[in-house]
Amino acid sequence: MTILLLEDEYPAAERLQRLLQQVAPGSRVLAVFDSVAGALAWLATHPAPDLILSDIQLADGLSFELFEQTVVRSPVIFTTAYDQYAIRAFRANSIDYLLKPVKVKELQAALTKLHQWPTPPTLPDPAQRLERLLETLAMPQQTYKTRFLVRSGEQLLPLPTAQVAWFQSRHETTTLVTQEGQRFVVEYTLEQLEQLLNPQDFFRLNRQFIAQLPAVQRLHVYFNGKLKLDLHPAPSEEVLVSREKATALKQWLER
Repeated sequence: MTILLLEDEYPAAERLQRLLQQVAPGSRVLAVFDSVAGALAWLATHPAPDLILSDIQLADGLSFELFEQTVVRSPVIFTTAYDQYAIRAFRANSIDYLLKPVKVKELQAALTKLHQWPTPPTLPDPAQRLERLLETLAMPQQTYKTRFLVRSGEQLLPLPTAQVAWFQSRHETTTLVTQEGQRFVVEYTLEQLEQLLNPQDFFRLNRQFIAQLPAVQRLHVYFNGKLKLDLHPAPSEEVLVSREKATALKQWLER
C-alpha cells in the first residue's frame, strides 16, 4: 500500500509513520507534505497513491482545499484535533476520521475499512454517509482546558487559561508565561497542549511557542517569507513563523 502523508507538525508526522510500520508493515509512505500547495504539486505529477492520510489543518490552510482545486482519486483518512471539521471530512473521499492523538487500534480499524472498500474505491451511498455523520455528531463535544494548576513556592495555584500569554518549550521543559510576565513550569509538551487548548484562542507558532491571541502584538516581514512576531510579554529570543505557516497564522488572527 502506498501512502501520501499530509501533516504540518514534524513530531506528529514521525509518530504516524511509526504507527503505520506497526499496523501496516508492508506500506510505503511516498511523500510527506505540510502544506496544501505541496500536496497539489505532488498529485499533479505522480500517480494517485492507495491512500492519503491527512491532517485537516495544514501550514497554508485546510486540506479540504485539495478537493476544491483538483480531483483526488485516492481514499482519505483524516486526522485532526478538532472535531468541528467532521461534516466537511465526510463530504470528501473519507474512509475514517481519527481524532489526535491517533491511537494504534483506531488506525488499524481505519485501515481495515480501507481494505473492505470496493476497488476502485467509491463514496458511500447517501444513507451510509448520513448514518456515519450522525454517529460523529452524537459524539461528546470536545472541551478545552480552562485552568492550569501551577506551583508557586510550596503552594499550588489554579491559574485560569485566560491569563496565559504564551507557552515555550526549551530543553525539554515547557514554561507557561502569564500576561503579567509570571513564569511557571508545566508538565505538558507543546503537542499535548495543542490538544488541550482551544484553537480559536491559541496558535502553534513554531516548535518552541504556542501563543494566545492577545499576546501577539505585531508581525514583521522577515527573510525568505518568514514572519517575526512581537509577543507580550517579550520572550528572550526571536519568535519566527515559517513561510509555510504564515498564511495560517494570518487567517487565525483575522477570525
